[in-house]
Amino acid sequence: MTVLFVTGTGTEVGKTVVTAAVAALATGPVAVLKPGQTGVGPAEPGDAGEVARLTGRDLTLRELARYPEPLAPDTAARRAGLPTVRPQQAAEAVAELAKDHDLVLVEGAGGLLVRYDEDGHTLADMAIAAAGLGLEPSVLVVATAGLGTLNTTALTAEALAARGLPLHGVVIGAWPDAPDLAMRCNLADLPVAAGAPLLGALPAGCAATGGDPFVTAARTSLAPALGGTWDAAEFTAAHAAP
Repeated sequence: MTVLFVTGTGTEVGKTVVTAAVAALATGPVAVLKPGQTGVGPAEPGDAGEVARLTGRDLTLRELARYPEPLAPDTAARRAGLPTVRPQQAAEAVAELAKDHDLVLVEGAGGLLVRYDEDGHTLADMAIAAAGLGLEPSVLVVATAGLGTLNTTALTAEALAARGLPLHGVVIGAWPDAPDLAMRCNLADLPVAAGAPLLGALPAGCAATGGDPFVTAARTSLAPALGGTWDAAEFTAAHAAP
C-alpha cells in the first residue's frame, strides 16, 4: 500500500493531470481523494472525476468537501457557510481507503501551504496526520517548466523538509512542444532545487483525450518510480541548451 500526496508549486500547474497519469499506470486498486474541491457546483464534475475520465479505469473517488467558488478551501468554505476540512478527517479518510487499495492518491488544492480551515491547517498537516495513523505518506510535487519554477520548487521542498515529510520527486505538469532556454536549463536544475529526482514531464495538451492515448502519454512521460518508462537523463540530454 502506497499513500502519495500530490501538491503543486502553485495553482493551475497540472496536479490533476499528473494525478491521473500516476493512477493510470498503477497496478492494483487505486483510490483518489480530493479533501477540498473548490470552484464547482454540486452537479459538476470535479478533479477526481477528471482523473477517472483521463485514466478510463475503475477508480475509487472521494471528496470530503465541495465549495462553489474557486478560492482557497478555507476562504471558499467561509464564504459559503460550509464546514472546513480538518487534518484528522482527511487522515482518517486516507487510512480507510488504504485498507482496500494498493495506491491512495491525495490531490491538494493549489500549493502545499494553502489553508483548509480557520486554524491554518494545510495539505502538509493532513500528510502529517496520516503519518500519525501509522501510514507512510510521501509527497509528489508538480511544477511548471519555465522561468520562476526553481524558486517555488525549492520553497515547497524546504517546507516539506521542515515538517519531516518525504519528497518523492518532482514532475513537470506541462512540457511544451517548443521549450525555451529557461525550460531546457530547468530540466537539470529542478532536481537540484528540490533535492529530489525529476520523475517526469507530461506533454502539454495530453489531457485532451482520455483513455488509451492518455495512458500511452503517461507511460512515456513518467519515470519507472511512477510506473512509466521515461528516463530523466535521456530527456535532459535531448533538450540540452545549445
